[in-house]
Amino acid sequence: MATPQQQIWATGDFAMVGTAIVIVGELLCDSVPVHAGDRVLDVATGSGNTALAAARRGCQTTGIDFVPALLDRARERAAAERLKIEFREGDANFIPYGDESFDVVLSTFGSMFADPARSAVEMLRVCRSGGKIAMANWTPGGYIGEMFRLTALFAPPPPDTQPPVLWGVPDVVRQRLGNNVTEIRFVERKLAMRHYSPESQLEFMKSYFGPTIRAFQAAGERAPELAAAQLDLTRRYNKSGDETLLMYADYIEAIAVKA
Repeated sequence: MATPQQQIWATGDFAMVGTAIVIVGELLCDSVPVHAGDRVLDVATGSGNTALAAARRGCQTTGIDFVPALLDRARERAAAERLKIEFREGDANFIPYGDESFDVVLSTFGSMFADPARSAVEMLRVCRSGGKIAMANWTPGGYIGEMFRLTALFAPPPPDTQPPVLWGVPDVVRQRLGNNVTEIRFVERKLAMRHYSPESQLEFMKSYFGPTIRAFQAAGERAPELAAAQLDLTRRYNKSGDETLLMYADYIEAIAVKA
């Protein structure tokens, strides 16, 4: 039986959303940096953005996700580029590989949505000593952090759930990885997000982004109120200077060396 998180991310089609964040995986692979021949795992790979980036750099790449339809899209993309990548169904909380199986463990806006304690343990477990764990995580500040807080007003998370964006706070990342890493560094980045207009961006998210779809479903009769609040937020961050949309969403790269 699918977990609530699986149901959320299987709603809509995150592969469509993923086309706008391809650059994040490319930058993360360069920040690590990965090397040709590295055994790389991309956790919560979605439609394969970061796994593809690693494979383009000559890595022996594996990607896991718990949404089979997204893995199908990832396999299509790898085949189109003639890249050899193993895509396998798997949960960030229970990675289906043995201890120290990988030189580099990556996750782009993926593991941050899993159980924080379990996912941290699992990423550390499957990474070899001296290997690297690297995550791209949304921050509490900025557009995405505000968007998640807004949708939580209409679709509250389960009690005692920690906000995923805490993975975007350096002190929290240090605490969660603890003495299991010998060093950790952070890179602050901004992702440019573009669309035809704030209104078209909202309709796009309502069609393809699982958390947004579920929030509107949960809002029920208050859905127009959620839509108005979302548009107000988007317009406030819009930097285009015309009727189109250009926003910059804050995220951090956290790159750690396993002890």
